[in-house]
Amino acid sequence: MSIVENRKAFHDYFIEERFEAGLVLEGWEVKAIRAGRAQLKEAYVMVRGAEAFIIGMHVSALPTASTHVHPDPTRTRKLLLHGAELARLIGKVEQRGYTLVPVNLHFAKGRIKAEIGLAKGKKQHDKREAEKERDWQREKQRLMRSQS
Repeated sequence: MSIVENRKAFHDYFIEERFEAGLVLEGWEVKAIRAGRAQLKEAYVMVRGAEAFIIGMHVSALPTASTHVHPDPTRTRKLLLHGAELARLIGKVEQRGYTLVPVNLHFAKGRIKAEIGLAKGKKQHDKREAEKERDWQREKQRLMRSQS
């Protein structure tokens, strides 16, 4: 079940492969994400050393958060991946043109997981082509409905 989607990622990138990663979260973050107060629009994934981190993911604290906790909505959060997956991702990211972007946050067996995508950036003409294709599909559906 998806919590938050990053639609901007599909607009800006060709997602070639997807990986599911766990997140290291604090208690108030889990409550806020369950309430749907997370945003992935400006987020990206960075690999430092042999670890992956999600940077720029905004989680706004609930007003009922504890008084002794001083929440940082955009703190860097560690991603939990298997060693083999991480090694493969590092190898791909070091190639020219590849980047890692968070695609969505979802629940898996009661835990919050992040789906990250190995992506290649779209050029402006690719974005226009995708827009034309989407418009054509919408128009085709509308025509099919009017004929029935």
